[in-house]
Amino acid sequence: MSKFSNYNFNGQKALIRVDFNVPLDKQTQAITDDTRMRAAISTIKKILADGGSVILMSHLGRPKEGPEEKSSLKHLISHLAELLGGNTPVLFANDCIGEQAYLTAGMLRAGEVLLLENLRFYKEEEKGDAAFAEKLSKLGDVYVNDAFGTAHRAHASTAVIAQFFPAEKKMFGLLMEGEVAAAEKVLLQAEKPFTAIIGGAKVSDKILILENLLERATDIIIGGGMAYTFMKAMGGQIGNSLCEEDRLETAKTILEKAAEKGVAIHLPSDSVIADKFAADANTSTAPSNHVPDGWMGLDIGANACEQFRNVLLHSKTILWNGPMGVFEMEKFQHGTKTIAQAAAEATSKGAFSLVGGGDSVAAVNDFGYADKVSYISTGGGAMLEFFEGKTLPGIAAVKA
Repeated sequence: MSKFSNYNFNGQKALIRVDFNVPLDKQTQAITDDTRMRAAISTIKKILADGGSVILMSHLGRPKEGPEEKSSLKHLISHLAELLGGNTPVLFANDCIGEQAYLTAGMLRAGEVLLLENLRFYKEEEKGDAAFAEKLSKLGDVYVNDAFGTAHRAHASTAVIAQFFPAEKKMFGLLMEGEVAAAEKVLLQAEKPFTAIIGGAKVSDKILILENLLERATDIIIGGGMAYTFMKAMGGQIGNSLCEEDRLETAKTILEKAAEKGVAIHLPSDSVIADKFAADANTSTAPSNHVPDGWMGLDIGANACEQFRNVLLHSKTILWNGPMGVFEMEKFQHGTKTIAQAAAEATSKGAFSLVGGGDSVAAVNDFGYADKVSYISTGGGAMLEFFEGKTLPGIAAVKA
């Protein structure tokens, strides 16, 4: 594979797999969060500045039976043109293969951008169909994978297509290079103490990442709904808090392994509790292992906030995946906000902090800390699988 920043795209048509799977307003089809689009702009601009042209391919939504209006990438054209500065011609092909796509790509001039229609209008995309991948490959001279968000999928455009380009004509874009470098820095070259903050609702979603981190982290902070499964596994009373009864033994095993390896597991000492799962619920605080019947833990308490903050301020490497509570409701967002603040403070003192996973990324953005952490990953599922120790097909195919 070639290194993107050293490659001269002059006179080349770069076929880029981007992740433009952005949320759209159901009524107006307007983009409600353009983070993923903005993340790809520097890659596109470098190619255009070199004197090359760009062909973009992406999926959007989950179309089931071929083309559908709400999942058309045509809804992104005007915003893409705006992000590129307004002077870059953005053309659109109403298919990602076929005559119109080939003709438009063939006539593309230096400095122009062509956006192809949704790849997932073809079932062959998700099936990783080689013939479909080969048809896509004919559109460009160089293949650039800049879609970390889909790097864990062995789809036609993310993994299979790379085989139709020689080593010197396939590479990661700037976003993908940055994602891989940040993830490898944490997973393979973490400076100690290394603290992983793992939150969210379910232990079952995070078992593999927890087990892999036991080999690498010095400290693991566990928050969110999954903390109560651990509390119950240790004999605590958790009231109506979220609990995966079938994962109690798993939680015990993780605690035992951590003790054997000398990894400190930090569970919230106290919780903000509520009498129902609602924004207008009555709230109180209680020790996390003494939640009264009829009440549920929906955020970490003040003591836990201070406890977790102290751990983070002594850390040199921080990985954050998952919120501490139901941060979408104002009453239950203090814990997640405290983690964001502490991660930012630790970063300002020299720690390397990587935030990944939709909810954690939303939290640092919502609370205004996006520019105060070291790196924000655009790929929730991909990052999770990377930290579970899995090989990501989209990365392996380009490196092959």
